[in-house]
Amino acid sequence: MTLTCNNIVATVSVISADTLNRQASIWILLSSLLKKSYTLGNSTGQSGKHARASQVSISILLVLLIGSGLPAAIYTLKNNVQVEGEPGKIGGIGETPLASGTTAGEVSTKLVHFADDGIRRTFFSQYQVLNFVNSPTESLERIILKQRVATVGKRLVAVGPILSITSFDDFGRRTVTMRDTRGPLHIIQGVTEVNSKYIKLESLLTKTPIIWETRLATSSMPTPILGKILKTHLDMKNPDDRLKIVRLYMQCERYREAMFELQSAIEQFPELANLKEQISQLRQALADRLIEEIESRQRAGQHSRVYNWLKSFPSDGVAVETLLRARDLMKDYDDQSKQRDIVFALFDKYASQIQEQETKDAVARIRDEIFSELNINTLPRFADFVRLSEDPDIGFDQKLAMAISGWLMGQGEVTQNLAVATSLFEVRNKVRDYLNSNNDEQRSALLNDIAGLEGGTPANIARLLNAMKPTPPLVQQAHEDPLHFVFESTGADGKTFRYLVQLPPDYDAYRKYPTILTLHGAGNSPEQQIDWWAGGYNKQMDLRLGQASRHGYIVIAPEWTDDQYQSSYEYSAQEHSRVLYALQESLHRFAIDTDRVFLTGHSVGGDAAWDIGLAHPDLWAGVIPICATAGKYVTRYWENAKHVSFYFVSGEMDGNRIAQNERDFNRYLNRSGFDTMIVEYKGRGHDHFQDDIHHMFDWMRFHRRDFEVSEFQVTSMRPWDNYFWWTEFSKFPTEAITLPLEWPPSSARAMEIEASIGPNNRIRVKSAAANISIFLNPDLVDFEKNVSLTVIGRERVVPIEPSVEVMLEDVRSRGDRQRPFWVRFDFSRQP
Repeated sequence: MTLTCNNIVATVSVISADTLNRQASIWILLSSLLKKSYTLGNSTGQSGKHARASQVSISILLVLLIGSGLPAAIYTLKNNVQVEGEPGKIGGIGETPLASGTTAGEVSTKLVHFADDGIRRTFFSQYQVLNFVNSPTESLERIILKQRVATVGKRLVAVGPILSITSFDDFGRRTVTMRDTRGPLHIIQGVTEVNSKYIKLESLLTKTPIIWETRLATSSMPTPILGKILKTHLDMKNPDDRLKIVRLYMQCERYREAMFELQSAIEQFPELANLKEQISQLRQALADRLIEEIESRQRAGQHSRVYNWLKSFPSDGVAVETLLRARDLMKDYDDQSKQRDIVFALFDKYASQIQEQETKDAVARIRDEIFSELNINTLPRFADFVRLSEDPDIGFDQKLAMAISGWLMGQGEVTQNLAVATSLFEVRNKVRDYLNSNNDEQRSALLNDIAGLEGGTPANIARLLNAMKPTPPLVQQAHEDPLHFVFESTGADGKTFRYLVQLPPDYDAYRKYPTILTLHGAGNSPEQQIDWWAGGYNKQMDLRLGQASRHGYIVIAPEWTDDQYQSSYEYSAQEHSRVLYALQESLHRFAIDTDRVFLTGHSVGGDAAWDIGLAHPDLWAGVIPICATAGKYVTRYWENAKHVSFYFVSGEMDGNRIAQNERDFNRYLNRSGFDTMIVEYKGRGHDHFQDDIHHMFDWMRFHRRDFEVSEFQVTSMRPWDNYFWWTEFSKFPTEAITLPLEWPPSSARAMEIEASIGPNNRIRVKSAAANISIFLNPDLVDFEKNVSLTVIGRERVVPIEPSVEVMLEDVRSRGDRQRPFWVRFDFSRQP
């Protein structure tokens, strides 16, 4: 199935609404918290009514504490991700999880664990389990809705391509239209159960009944829709039914809605007056959620918004502990503002003591930049300067040098030599010019200029690269959303393609951001991928309300196919180049944390993400293929998955997709060394799986790229899959190459590449390629010693000579300013 435009657009609108509800949008929280305290009548009822209300009150308090569900477990994996649900073990993907047990006395050899949380099963390897504990049994508020469910008829065994899905009506019914072999198939679904985790949908009785049960995350349904469904089915004149909704909202952490519902119930039923205290507790829960959201946004670098929210933080009816947290956060910002003023005053104090005019002019230019651009993200660069500012043993010029070098090279990277510090400013500017230049002669002249400057050493330039802003100036584009950008580039086939970039709120070029590179499915567009991850743009709030915006991620969405409706992934150089060029250009343009770049895609975009993730495992912190199918090179490159983390999402009823992926999934799960999770949604088919997005961000939070790999073994069959970490190859043997149009390979064997860095700078690279290049930096080897290189059957012992040109050309090529290479060695086989 392809994800249709209508499906995606509908999903985005739902998630935007959900973000306002479940994720406790700051504006709604503030608006509700800033309102006057809830005024409740003092009506009293009869003694019988009071007794009933007392029982109801107890039920509200205990429903979260008394367990009656299935036994559950919490797995902690070696990647620090936690998975919770009913536990089980199977021998491999393809086995029925329901038959996962072992008989008495049997020693289980099953290496695949799973946890079933009611809506999805998460599979992972025994080798990845760090810890396993039984979790307290959780009692969910389960609201059963009466529907005319089909209990006899044909059972749906696979969900075909979805053509359309109607909105839910007030009775919780909708129509799903999917493609069948005989034409469109219309299935009416009804909500039959709602709890805080999932909404159960079952097919309803029709003339030609079809049996189908599926589940959606409750978080994916906006409160207005959910509320209408519940109030249509429940008796709103019955206080018990009213309180069921309150308890459900409480468990969903929709405290604002729970508060409104409880207040309304108390006003309608005076006998519930003894539940007034619950209003205060819900108000406090809402305030705690607000603080948590503010702290989360602060960690994401959204400081100006956080500061404004803190200034308006409510105080009425909020616990002292919560108010102290808010005031401490506000005080931290105020303290940093004062620290900024101290930096400015000290800088001017020491700059005024300079006598030499040339030095005074150079410092004045640097001062202008510092005073213009210093902010909360760069303030720590002056920590040493401020700390030693009153040291009488350090001269004013040395202190000034510390301020300037800290600004240019980052915290802890300071010099006390003012001449060197001022020259670093010139070096940094010439490095920028070099990276922006496409003229060979100009770059050569700039290299000569840098070599003649006191601060132009490789070590200093590496620090400058890491601390500087992206080199091309960021020019605002004519979009409604000021943080949205569209660029054009040229792929390997010479054709022009677009790629979109969405920046998070309060984007600052001096802060490095985690990044998602997302690939659209057939029939979808890069714009829809941006909306899927970052949410639709809300003009009134001047903000996107999706999870990437909330967590502070940059999102890149390239137009990676020639045709928006391309129905299959072609494994081609053109497709790879569009994905990789979009990333490389974005690295030059934006402040991207290169150790936290995640590749993902839907449907055929998921196929591409899986393949490109394996082809270049050194680029990604993790790969998230959604509804992906293993094919061609994926099955040959499977061992490369040892070096990159995968998080797969699919539907239980997505045709034979699980069977197609079974072999590769089991390779990952039944062997050690693979960080792979596979998520399977019950009763779902080829879906967008927006309701998994919170789990995806939890997973991404614990993953970073390991670029300092000292040993690896990878496989390659295409000439453009030719660089891995600190090695690069060209001129593969003909017998090792199989191009996509030549698939399947007749007799070709994949080229195996082995590389290692051992003790005492001993490096060994084994490959059948004719040309091999090795790139090094001080994080990989000791630059104070010679390096022993065993390549193409020969050992050579050579000195390490860092090169500014190698470093800058590497950054021009890869765009990675965090981890540039300093030296390059090239080797060729004799003809």
